[in-house]
Amino acid sequence: MWLPCKCTTKYVAAIRRGVSASFLHVLRRGRSSWNSAAFMPESAGFEGVSGRDALHDYSVSHGESFWDAVARQRLSWIRPFDAVQDCDLSQGRIKWFEGGKLNVSVNCLDRHVHTCPERVALIWERDEQGSEVRYTYRELLEMTCRLGNLLRRYGVKKGDCVTIYMPTCPLAVASMLACARIGAAHNVVFAGFSSEALAERIRDAQSSTVITVNQGVRGGKIAELKRTVDAAVQSCPTVQQVFVAMRTEKQVEMTDRDFALEEEMLKEDVVCEPAAMDSEDVLFLLYTSGSTGKPKGLVHTQAGYLLYAALTHRYVFGYHDGDVFGCVADIGWITGHSYTVYGPLANGGTTVLFESTPVYPDPGRYWDMVERLRINQFYGAPTAIRLLIKYGDQWVKKYDRSSLTTLGSVGEPINTEAWEWYNRVVGEGRCPVVDTWWQTETGGICIAPKPSEPDAEIVPGMAMRPFFGIKPVLMDTEGKLLTSNNTSGALCMAQPWPGMARTIHNNHQRFLETYFQPYPGYFFTGDGAYRSQEGYYQITGRLDDVINVSGHRIGTAEIEDVVNQCSAVAESAVIGYSHNIKGQGVYAFVVLKKGVDIQEADLSKQLNNMVSEKIAKYACPDFIQLAKRLPKTRSGKIMRRVLRKVVDSDLDGLGDLSTLDDPAAVQEIIEGHEKLLSK
Repeated sequence: MWLPCKCTTKYVAAIRRGVSASFLHVLRRGRSSWNSAAFMPESAGFEGVSGRDALHDYSVSHGESFWDAVARQRLSWIRPFDAVQDCDLSQGRIKWFEGGKLNVSVNCLDRHVHTCPERVALIWERDEQGSEVRYTYRELLEMTCRLGNLLRRYGVKKGDCVTIYMPTCPLAVASMLACARIGAAHNVVFAGFSSEALAERIRDAQSSTVITVNQGVRGGKIAELKRTVDAAVQSCPTVQQVFVAMRTEKQVEMTDRDFALEEEMLKEDVVCEPAAMDSEDVLFLLYTSGSTGKPKGLVHTQAGYLLYAALTHRYVFGYHDGDVFGCVADIGWITGHSYTVYGPLANGGTTVLFESTPVYPDPGRYWDMVERLRINQFYGAPTAIRLLIKYGDQWVKKYDRSSLTTLGSVGEPINTEAWEWYNRVVGEGRCPVVDTWWQTETGGICIAPKPSEPDAEIVPGMAMRPFFGIKPVLMDTEGKLLTSNNTSGALCMAQPWPGMARTIHNNHQRFLETYFQPYPGYFFTGDGAYRSQEGYYQITGRLDDVINVSGHRIGTAEIEDVVNQCSAVAESAVIGYSHNIKGQGVYAFVVLKKGVDIQEADLSKQLNNMVSEKIAKYACPDFIQLAKRLPKTRSGKIMRRVLRKVVDSDLDGLGDLSTLDDPAAVQEIIEGHEKLLSK
């Protein structure tokens, strides 16, 4: 695996217009007290803005002015844009900063090399604990340029799409940035996907080039990634070359189509001319699951996506120059794209690449890393937090976490118990917990407790406040706007924002039908939400995760939140199932904390009492199945689709289980379900 070289290299940095020193000074000055111009220097030109709430109001009511100022200040342009936006949600048309030209890799690398070449860009937290490797901006630029030149030599050109099937590592980041540098799009496929899933994504993206590693290493286990690629490309006639990096010492079989990545990179120059890209040129495709079962390749473009990722990274997490940002998401997901790679690097930050798992070699892994790397902002998934609760507080308190300033949550609504443990135990009650809501489709965080006024409250388990430029609304089942507070409905967005996806690759009609036709004139998120009396937003779960019990609609996340408050419960998953009388019944899967000894009948009574008391009797589970673990993806998301198939006795419809962290968990669920029904 490519390791940083300590030699001095001369760079030709094509910096057109960057972030000024005075601008950064103003940002640093804003740490100690609230002042709009110190907090966001551009707001000095926004009339009547004197606080966070006023700034948000301005960003929504004067969106053109807000995004114009922010884009001109925070991105380095080769050619300035002519128009801020040309958007019409009723037609699904989204265009930002047209006429402008820029290069994303220059914004993420060159302009920082120009001012601080030896600043650490990446800290690679390898699977092997305590063996982290640091890469400076100069070293990352060199790696990126060599890779960009290599791709050009092998015929990759502007507009092509390169598929990247790699674990979270520096070469994966350099591969993404190399594509951006030469004007090719990238298609990062999570390295836990099966050969069939990989092949489907390669074919849809029409990639001629694949970049992978010989083997992946995660949680002390080896994954044969090159072998998976070999199987995948058999059904991908467009693939002409596969570049193979060496993560381990193990030699793998190479064909005439395969090339050793590091060897080929050494043949290349360390200067690579960046392509001038239009603002709306494609930056990347990222495939996400669709309700039809066929993955959809969401398209994100250059300027708008980068600006939104950078702005949300800085303001949601309170990121400041010199901080170490620890997002533990895999780069195969949108969180890894926006908050491991593009957001932090656009801001000139130091970002952690986490290759391992929360419990390898023991449940203290995250917190050992926080102490060792002096991480300031930590961004993880609720499912990992719930997993760690099971092991007890001692694994957290063993390590010094005084460097932490902000704790983030991503991927699903965080239940109250997990939020409070995260806040009290991990953050020692002094770090704000930001429960962030967003999607692959949104490109970046849309609703989160921060930024806010300095002393503004944070409500456990609520995403709360829309980000700058975001205008959420709730719609009823008739498609009418719900204007009052203390109400629930379908979460939609009333205004476009720069970070949103532009289309589905090769299927714009599906894009329109999924996001713009359900509520004409609005972007439909697919999620349900509750707006409190104070106007805060709480995500209640996917609308297809809503159970209709005797005419009462209840979000599964709401029931799970109550179940997880039980002192014996580590985590749970609730689904609806067909019920002859009620239409749908409630089926709960429950994982107990380690060492808990409780009779099933006592647990059932306790949980039903809690749900009845906190929600209503109709929400009480009809079935409670104890499980050792829940089926999850490698990114930690509970596969509720699989649980529904088991409960519906549709085992033939389980589909591809290769993306699960441990497919054996499904068999345990099946056996437990059969045992429960036989009682």
